[in-house]
Amino acid sequence: MKINLAHLRERSTSGGWINFAVFDARCSSGSSTDNANLLSQLAAKARMSGLQVDQSALAYSQGGQIRFYGDKNLVSYLSQNFVPQWTHTIEA
Repeated sequence: MKINLAHLRERSTSGGWINFAVFDARCSSGSSTDNANLLSQLAAKARMSGLQVDQSALAYSQGGQIRFYGDKNLVSYLSQNFVPQWTHTIEA
């Protein structure tokens, strides 16, 4: 199954750079354990495909709004009106 992802690079609050991946989580069952396992697997596959991933998150729709699951700091950043624009696909 192909999974869409957005791979981005942004300045961190400390002045360096953070490379992050946001994965389309339509394939997730929604439980916290399943989400954690899925996110770990997808981040590993993205790294194996050559992408640098310092932090990662799943993106899903709930109640007509985009929600995120993953690294606490990244989720906080993404929750400020981030709308995923898919840049890559990987095989899951």
